[in-house]
Amino acid sequence: MRPQRLLYLGTHQMAAYHWRRGALACEATFPPTEAGVQQFARYLAEHSKSVFSLLANVAEEGFHIETIPYLRGADRQTVIRRKLAQTFFNTPLSAAASLGHEKNRRKDERLLLAALSSPAFFQPWLDAIRAADAALSGIFSLPLLAPALLRKLRLPPEPCLLLSVQDQSIRQSFFDKGELHFSRLTPLQHSSIAGIAQAFAAESVKLQQYLSSQRLIGRGQAITAHILAHAGAFKAIGNSCVDTPAVRFNVLDINECARRAGLKTELPDSHAEPLFLHLLVADPPGVQFAGDELRHSFRIVQIRSLLQGAGAMTLAACLLLSGKYLFDAHQIGQDAEALRTESALARQRYADIVKTFPSVPTDNETLKSVIDRYLVQERRSTAPDGLYREISRALQAEPSIEIDRLDWRIGGADPDAAGSGNPAANVPPVPEGSESIVVRGTLRLGPNATTRQLLAAFGRFVEALRADAKLRVDVLQQPLDIASGTSLRGGDAVREEEKPRDFSLLVSRRIEP
Repeated sequence: MRPQRLLYLGTHQMAAYHWRRGALACEATFPPTEAGVQQFARYLAEHSKSVFSLLANVAEEGFHIETIPYLRGADRQTVIRRKLAQTFFNTPLSAAASLGHEKNRRKDERLLLAALSSPAFFQPWLDAIRAADAALSGIFSLPLLAPALLRKLRLPPEPCLLLSVQDQSIRQSFFDKGELHFSRLTPLQHSSIAGIAQAFAAESVKLQQYLSSQRLIGRGQAITAHILAHAGAFKAIGNSCVDTPAVRFNVLDINECARRAGLKTELPDSHAEPLFLHLLVADPPGVQFAGDELRHSFRIVQIRSLLQGAGAMTLAACLLLSGKYLFDAHQIGQDAEALRTESALARQRYADIVKTFPSVPTDNETLKSVIDRYLVQERRSTAPDGLYREISRALQAEPSIEIDRLDWRIGGADPDAAGSGNPAANVPPVPEGSESIVVRGTLRLGPNATTRQLLAAFGRFVEALRADAKLRVDVLQQPLDIASGTSLRGGDAVREEEKPRDFSLLVSRRIEP
């Protein structure tokens, strides 16, 4: 994080402070001369890595309360810029603070327009800051810091005055509901404790009369004046600041106020510059007067800090993730070691159990091979139920078929399955890994059935079996001898009608694993 350095610009000099963890130390002062500006430029060059904030406490300033319509976004900014240009002519150091919306139907917004009305007084110092390319966070006005002090002191939100001493002058500010409405700076004629006390009393009465004349408070309305002073000045202030029907005085210990604001530096007298400079860091106001050109280097610092912060967060996340992965790897290694230990113990227990078995008259490899072949045969073993169901389905489609015999086996058909002779000579062999069944049956259609009807009935039965694409159906014996080399004689027709129409089929299919 870059060091914080605060610049306090008063009527008589520029002072530079170093702020660190609530402690404030004055490093240098520069008179408002050409030599002083040159010294200030060298100071900025020596602390080029710091972030600067400029707090101005000058008499050449203006405050004005204005009311604008209820607007948002770019329209509101345009109206505010126009109001600032109309109210504070020819000064770039101007800003506006919202005082809230009126509780009426239109909800008009009340603004406090503020400006540092003598830009020529600031110009040499700002030129030095611009030439040094210093990171300037903003130009702030001292009275705009006072609302933060009232909040930290928890003072009631009634109309009140706040008086303080800084830079040989008395700052008098008027507040209503905790918001600044008016402020002015009065030169201090006598810097003694008694002179300061008399100035507090006189300026409080004058300011009350001015506010009443401007109708900022009611006529004859009593107002409380809070005075920031060192404990050593309480007696003198008590003697000079006597309550009247118009003004009531409340003296606040400046060191107690600094403690409640978080400042760790002890204040030796009633001068409040360190207190307001600390508030500039601890609770900066939302209104500042520097333009975008002066704050360009500060914006770069902000972007750089944002990127560095994002990089640091990414690095931290990566380190955390790496730590998690390292822990997981360590845990997995321990689990693997435990599994290896358990596996070794299991193998040892298995070996001890094997030693108790009777000896086998063969080696383990041969025994394993035999068991594997057995398992293969067991997987290939099957029953004829499936083929029986397919044949039953075909018989339902053709009731004229009568089954005489079924011969089922695994691994192909018997070469002599067709009976005498060699009727299966042209039938392709059934491959290994298949089951087959030889179907022997008789075709009965009655004595008046013709040859064509017999062959048609047999064909329908065969096609019913072949309806299952997994079945292979081969005809081993037809119900009629229709070979081309057979001779026919005159009495054959009568004898053929009386002869049984026997047939045989070979039905096979591959065994599913």
